[in-house]
Amino acid sequence: MHSAPAPFDELDRKIITALMANARTSFAEIGSTVGLSSTAVKRRVDRLRETGVITGFTATVEPSALGWRTEAYVEVYCEGAAPPRRLAEVVRNHPEITAAMTVTGAADALLHVRARDVEHFEEVLERIRVEPFIRKTISVMVLSHLLPESPEAGATQPAPAASPE
Repeated sequence: MHSAPAPFDELDRKIITALMANARTSFAEIGSTVGLSSTAVKRRVDRLRETGVITGFTATVEPSALGWRTEAYVEVYCEGAAPPRRLAEVVRNHPEITAAMTVTGAADALLHVRARDVEHFEEVLERIRVEPFIRKTISVMVLSHLLPESPEAGATQPAPAASPE
């Protein structure tokens, strides 16, 4: 678990909002918007990074351009109480799993999976299911994104190369 982020003021909030809209916005552009010099904006961004408020900068990419043409959410049901640490170890071994979280309700975890195609998704699902503590999975395929500008609609890494057959 993360500790609570350091407090920040309204100028920090405006800087964060500008960076979230476009992480490539220059400090000078942000400064002219929020009423600070570019040097002052840089100092604040550096502080926000050091305190863990800003955790990184990333590019949002059209998933199909990187080879991810199939997307699904997978509910994972475990035998007994699988500790989140063990689930985290398992999901880190699958580059196709782009997000994973423990959840309330009947399922123990929810996985966001991207794959090249349905056959690749099925292979990923089979790899997940071989874990001895996984009792069952329920998958829901994504047909379209209703909020295409959301981070979930973009990809964070290219699809792995196809396995030689």
